[in-house]
Amino acid sequence: MTQGQNVSRTQRPTPYEKWMQEQGIPVIQGYGVTDLQQQPPTHWESLGCSAAFVHLKGMEGITGMYAAEIPVGGETKTEKHLYEEVVYVLKGSGTTQLFGPGEGANSFDWREGSLFAVPLNAPRKFLNTGTEPVFFLAVTTAPLVFDLFHNEKFVQSCDFEFTDRYAGEPNYFSKDAPVEKGLWEVNLVRDAPTALDRLRGSTDGDRPNEGAGTGHGRGYNIVQVEPCGNSLITHLADWPVGRYAKAHHHGGGAVLLILRSEGYTLMWPNELGTQPFTHGKGDRVVKVDWKVGSVFSPPTGWFHQHFNTGREPALQLAFRNGSRIHPFGVRRAATREGVFTPVDEGGTQIEYDKEDPEIRRLFEAALAMKGLKTDMRP
Repeated sequence: MTQGQNVSRTQRPTPYEKWMQEQGIPVIQGYGVTDLQQQPPTHWESLGCSAAFVHLKGMEGITGMYAAEIPVGGETKTEKHLYEEVVYVLKGSGTTQLFGPGEGANSFDWREGSLFAVPLNAPRKFLNTGTEPVFFLAVTTAPLVFDLFHNEKFVQSCDFEFTDRYAGEPNYFSKDAPVEKGLWEVNLVRDAPTALDRLRGSTDGDRPNEGAGTGHGRGYNIVQVEPCGNSLITHLADWPVGRYAKAHHHGGGAVLLILRSEGYTLMWPNELGTQPFTHGKGDRVVKVDWKVGSVFSPPTGWFHQHFNTGREPALQLAFRNGSRIHPFGVRRAATREGVFTPVDEGGTQIEYDKEDPEIRRLFEAALAMKGLKTDMRP
C-alpha cells in the first residue's frame, strides 16, 4: 500500500493549505486570535514583507486570511492574483499603487482604520509612507480559487483584465454611493471605526433592528459595505454598552474583527440545541474573549452570540461572502432560512425569550466584575 493510500481525505491538505505550507511563514489556527499584533510574523518572500497566515476553524476553505507588517520606508512586492482581497489597516499609514489595466497607473492613500479592496487581478503594491510600521489584515477568496484550479502560476500570473470591475478610473477610490436599505457601495472607507456614526442619519430605519423577531437585537445596527464589484464583502455592526446580540447561525467563511470595545462571543454547534447549558452541554460551548484587534470565525451551523462588556458601544467588522449585488450561491444556500428569522419560524436566530437562561446570568456576572450593569430588557 502506498503512502498516498494511507492518507485519508480528511488528512490530506487542500491545494490552498498545501500552498500555505509552502510559503514558509506561520499558520495561526484556532477559533480566534485575541490580539493579532502579538503574533510574530516571518518574512514572506512572495509578498516581500513579514506576514503570517490566519487559518481559523470557521473559515472552512471559503475565505483565507493573512496579517502582514511593512517596516518604515518599506514596501511590498508588486503582485496580482485571481482571488478577491479586502484589507483593513490596523496600524500605520501608506499608499497602494495599482498598475494597469493596460498602461494605466493609479494610487490611493490609507491610514489606520482604513478599509479597502484590491481590484481583482490588478497588479499592485503597498508602500509604508508613515513614521511607524504598517500592520494590516487581508481577507481573501484564495481558498476557493486555489482549490478549484490548484495551479499557483495560473492563479498569480493570469493576464486577464477585469475591466468590468476596474478600468483604471482616476476617481475609482473616491466613489461613495449613498446608503440605501443598509447597502453601501464604496471602494475605500478611509476611517471605518467612525463610518457608522457618520452614516447614522441615513441608515436608521433601513433595516430592522428593534423588537422580537427582527434584527439581532435592540440597538443593533448594521450596514453592508460592497467594494470593487466583489462577492467578498464586509459589514459594519455596532451595539450599545451593556447589551448583547441574539444568537444565530449561518454558513462558514465569515471573519469577524473587533474595532471598538471589549467583550466575548459564545459559539456552539446547532445540534446542541438552543439551550446548551440547561441540557448539560455547556462544556461544549466555545468562548472567545475579544478586544480591539481580535479576530474570530464561527463555523458553519454554529450558533454565535456577541456580548459587549466594555464601557463604549461595540463595533465589529465582518468579512464574508454574501453580496446583494453579486449574490454568492454557496452563501445563499447556507442562509436561505433567514438569520433574522426565529428558529421556531424556520430561521436560524434564537429570540431572547427562548435563549438559555444561563446566557443572561453569565453576561450580568461579567458586567458586574467591571462594575457595570446590563441594559437588556427583562
